[in-house]
Amino acid sequence: MKYFLVLFFSLSCFLIHAQDIGKDTIFMDNIKTVQLYNQNNQLSLPVINLGSSDLIELHFDDLDGYVKSYYYTFQLCNENWEEATLSPFDYIRGFTQNNLNQYRVSSIAQTRYVHYQALLPAKGSVPIKSGNYLLKVYLNGDLNQMAFTKRFFVVDNRATIGAQILQPFDNSLFRTHQRVQVSVNVAQLNPINPQQQVKVVIMQNHRWDNIVRNIMPVFIRGNILEYNGEQDCLFASGKEYRWADLRSFRLATERVESIDKSVQPNEIILRPDLARTSVRYTYFRDYNGWYFINTTENINPFWQADYANVQFNFVPDGNKPFLSKDVYVVGNFINGGLSDSSKMEFNEADGVYQKSFLLKQGYYSYTYVTKDNNKINAQPDFTFTEGNFWETENDYTIFVYYRSLSGRHDELVGISNINSRNFRR
Repeated sequence: MKYFLVLFFSLSCFLIHAQDIGKDTIFMDNIKTVQLYNQNNQLSLPVINLGSSDLIELHFDDLDGYVKSYYYTFQLCNENWEEATLSPFDYIRGFTQNNLNQYRVSSIAQTRYVHYQALLPAKGSVPIKSGNYLLKVYLNGDLNQMAFTKRFFVVDNRATIGAQILQPFDNSLFRTHQRVQVSVNVAQLNPINPQQQVKVVIMQNHRWDNIVRNIMPVFIRGNILEYNGEQDCLFASGKEYRWADLRSFRLATERVESIDKSVQPNEIILRPDLARTSVRYTYFRDYNGWYFINTTENINPFWQADYANVQFNFVPDGNKPFLSKDVYVVGNFINGGLSDSSKMEFNEADGVYQKSFLLKQGYYSYTYVTKDNNKINAQPDFTFTEGNFWETENDYTIFVYYRSLSGRHDELVGISNINSRNFRR
């Protein structure tokens, strides 16, 4: 029985890790505020141009508060984030395992932690193939002690992408959705079978829960592939993202209801967020789900910023829970998707959905969605929380992948960003 329980536990851990392959996932409770972004730009996807000197920044905190030996490696993935059938020696020049040796113990902050950071890739460990990559960080050089995984991209720009945001032709979606029209010039690739060799993926506001893939070109004009499907490239528009300014725990900002400084970490309750389905659309500048670490009172926020337990409160219409629907907080501070860690619980006494997160000082943007819990593949829905308005400002990222006839992985040959309000920036 003893050996059976050990085997069962080991198999369960393996299955949990297998389910999280190819995702931004934190496996250890002591790891917080994992960020990976272009150098000096917290509001960016981590993208490296193949063969360039581009760098991306890695930051994370270990709340155990003492120095540990963390290592990292890269894993090449295909377009669907499944592991490519290549050896690490085929896509990494140099060392396949590297030590994270830049760290700083927190100072000033009442919450003790060790902040780790790095500029990637290091000169002695460089990706040499384009594609999707998974950064794996683990303890003591042991991949079985995985701390977290984080996605990034290496692009070899060989495809030219054109895109625009249009309203759908369907009258029922005309005022609530946005249609992304994409054209891809593949002259440099010269694919023999473009429908199978070229893949296009579209992401809205850096979210992974409603990503569009497996779309086919509607027209092929010479070397131009047109993706203009009325049903394929549709996104619910939502509304401008909500925000929480947590750069100071000493002074309450306009979105903070109360701060309890008698406990450590501090406890912050945000003002209740009402459903906005019946509220007319109003444009204001938002960060489309991004967050950035910053403080108003310290010099270096990475190791001087403090932590607090922050409670989010969503008030449904009539203070009644949604039937057969779960409510989620969506934002990049919870990996930009839906999971058990972002699902809210309904407080019967107050008639409010609530969820608490341990957050570092900074500025956070977020939104709420519902998901039908009776459907396995149900899509996140703004209808009952935010409403959908065609005018909403949203960011879209378009990825183009290519696999040669003899290739063994999907190459990333183009990335383009487009904004629904000013089309390109």
